[in-house]
Amino acid sequence: MERKFKINTFEMNLQLFAGNLNTNVTTQTGEGQDLSPEMKTFYSKYLIDTAEPKLVHDQFAQKHDIPKNGGKTIEFRKYDSLPKATTPLVEGVTPDGRKLSVTKIEATVDQFGDYITLSDMLILTAIDNNLVQATKLLGSQSGRTLDTITREVINGGTNVQYANGEVTSREALTVDHKLTVAAIKRAVRFLKAQNAETIDGDYVAIIHPDTEYDIMNDDEWMYANMYAGSTRLFEGEIGKIAGVRFVSTTEAKIFPAATSSGKDVYSTLVLGDNAYGTTGVEGGGLQHIVKQLGSGGTADPLNQRATVGWKAVKTAVRLVEPYMVRIETCSTFDSGAN
Repeated sequence: MERKFKINTFEMNLQLFAGNLNTNVTTQTGEGQDLSPEMKTFYSKYLIDTAEPKLVHDQFAQKHDIPKNGGKTIEFRKYDSLPKATTPLVEGVTPDGRKLSVTKIEATVDQFGDYITLSDMLILTAIDNNLVQATKLLGSQSGRTLDTITREVINGGTNVQYANGEVTSREALTVDHKLTVAAIKRAVRFLKAQNAETIDGDYVAIIHPDTEYDIMNDDEWMYANMYAGSTRLFEGEIGKIAGVRFVSTTEAKIFPAATSSGKDVYSTLVLGDNAYGTTGVEGGGLQHIVKQLGSGGTADPLNQRATVGWKAVKTAVRLVEPYMVRIETCSTFDSGAN
């Protein structure tokens, strides 16, 4: 007798493994259910170490860690300079003393974060590799996210210089308005006139690689390796000119198609010390969160999902507007904006 067999076919819905869940609220300990304290420390440090090099805009800020139970508002204090004491003292008479003039600057912190869901089938193949790769991707994402938050705040400063002052608006810039040494010197003059302190002996500029191409062609340009032995280099530092050390990042601000002719406009931020402040990644500012299979309790009854993610509390604020200048120019290149 001939026997016929019917093979059933199934369609797998990958969305079943997506696990669009809220944060798990239960913790289940035990062998195979949770990472050991040592592993948590390793993965947590891996996340922070990956994120920090991306925080180019944060490295010149006043940094304040997030205290526990400290509320959602962070407070910065700015002390005004004392006027000159030009009145001669009268013999035997004690003059009136001065009162400190303090300006309070407040900023409200916000919370940011993201996560990746791993299915049980994927975890069964290579749990450690998947966790490491997910952590690496999330670390890069968190770094770029937190860096962008600071970037947007400080690029909203009130002191803007269009090229070397040849035009008076962003729209009026043309392809001929590239970053020059004259424009850098003009920004330095402004900072010096405001008594802005330098950062380790020089002012600092945050620049996009497309714009650095233009300034590095000048004969006065000094590459960082020419003075690296005597000076601690900043993250991303490429060189100096006219008393300004340049830090290059693809995360530098670009205003897309902002000119009347549709060209991109690049921001080069020239900074003095204490120009702005931000929250740090320590003290709860950045956390790495791993939820292993089974940690979801009844929300994951078959132990099908694990997640790895990050969460951060962040804010940035401009403290002293005259201590920063935004130079806006076009570039030899016309890159897509980030």
